[in-house]
Amino acid sequence: MWKDNCRRFAERTPTWDILHKHGADWKLVVVGDAAMSPYEISHPGGSVEHMNEEAGAVWLSRLAQVYPAAAWINPAPEAHWGWSQSTAMIRTLMADRMFPLTLEGLDAAMRSLTRAR
Repeated sequence: MWKDNCRRFAERTPTWDILHKHGADWKLVVVGDAAMSPYEISHPGGSVEHMNEEAGAVWLSRLAQVYPAAAWINPAPEAHWGWSQSTAMIRTLMADRMFPLTLEGLDAAMRSLTRAR
């Protein structure tokens, strides 16, 4: 993880550090369209930008374990979610806690985060 995309290769924070620093009382919100190569989710080394030793699904499972109050906010139109195999994979891994980036979707996501535990 990194704070500044321009410095993503030089100034990274190990994901384990985040998981150990911020406990289960925190809420996790991921924002992204989830449309990527399915291999980034299902296979080690599936990323096109750097070598991941573990599949993305492993990390999503870890995040969901540490942060039971988690939501994925998807800016892509909800009608398009079925067009991407990776979006379906992430939606499943997130236990169907994917919400559209709309006022209604954000409201549903926030209600989901406050109900989780």
